[in-house]
Amino acid sequence: MPGKVTSFLRSLLNMSDYMDLEGAGISIRKNIYFRGPNVFILACAIIIASVGLNVNSIPVIIGAMLISPVMGPILGFGFSLGVLDRQLLKDSLTNFGVMVVISILASTLYFLLSPLNMEHPTELLARTNPTVYDVLIALFGGFAGILENSRKEKGVVLSGVAIATALMPPLCTIGYGISILNLTYILGAAYLFLINSVFIALATFIGVKYLGYPAVSAAPGARANLTGRAVAVVLLILIVPSVFSAVDIIKDSNFKIHASRFVEGNKSIGKAFIYDYEVDSSTDPSTVTVYLAGERLSGEERERLYASAAEHGLLRQQVIIRDEATTQIEHVSDSEIIRGVLEHSDKQIQALKDSIAVLNARLSAAQQKLIRDSALLKNRTPDTAGE
Repeated sequence: MPGKVTSFLRSLLNMSDYMDLEGAGISIRKNIYFRGPNVFILACAIIIASVGLNVNSIPVIIGAMLISPVMGPILGFGFSLGVLDRQLLKDSLTNFGVMVVISILASTLYFLLSPLNMEHPTELLARTNPTVYDVLIALFGGFAGILENSRKEKGVVLSGVAIATALMPPLCTIGYGISILNLTYILGAAYLFLINSVFIALATFIGVKYLGYPAVSAAPGARANLTGRAVAVVLLILIVPSVFSAVDIIKDSNFKIHASRFVEGNKSIGKAFIYDYEVDSSTDPSTVTVYLAGERLSGEERERLYASAAEHGLLRQQVIIRDEATTQIEHVSDSEIIRGVLEHSDKQIQALKDSIAVLNARLSAAQQKLIRDSALLKNRTPDTAGE
């Protein structure tokens, strides 16, 4: 039985019968170049992606990523490291630079000329804060990419990789940042693009080694070790900030969840109620502002609200209470209430009397006018009337 299981697993994981390494090598080498139509296709794809980001349209952005040929030089870079092809490495890096320059120029020009204002550029902002999750997407996307290139029967995997790894939107975001001179946008998007590119190349490199692509030239052991260490250092430098960014995002997400549950559990406090709330993650620590209406909270009710916040994992200084919309209700005697009602009634009666006086004055004026008009008609001569 163990032998059958082992045999089944080997047949299940066997890839040699489905691979075309020679054809894959030719295809990868051919697709790294940006010449002729590829330059214009790239520029068109960048403009389409920029429009999609400009109007926050995800389908348009996805369409642009399907059109774009940006994966070629990145796969070529990882492939060249795996097969030790120096010339392919130089060509890949050269075309990678050409691709980046064309993309940034096209997107910058678009955003400089675009008449559309971006009050809430959510899709652009999503490309300025990379995390370790982007590393995982790029890494496993790269694995899928090299496997797709290497197998005999090609499918639509590369299209999915292009969408998942999202190489184009960060380039468009860099162009937008340049157009508005926003360094935060530029650096955040550049970091995301660099993470995607490097880890796709890394996955390609690992895939080439695993699948057994033949090396073009043999490198001395000392140089290979030095190269491996350099790659490890570069990867470490890239991945550490993304881990911290991911931790911050997880903290923000958890705080929003706790804040939402706190508000839902305290919709009504005494004779007051929470009609709105706002979470601010830009402060340290994050805060939640609750907006109250109804009767103003007493000191005891306010402390009860803070205690509930603590039960939901929120610190006292993280809860800001805004009660400008509430009113202070004071205790009054029955006689004061009756006097207030009578005064209100007197005011209403006086207002009615004033309205009646105005109407009577208008009625009197109308009657006098009617009398004058009747007198004029009676004084008219028969001849005048005949005329």
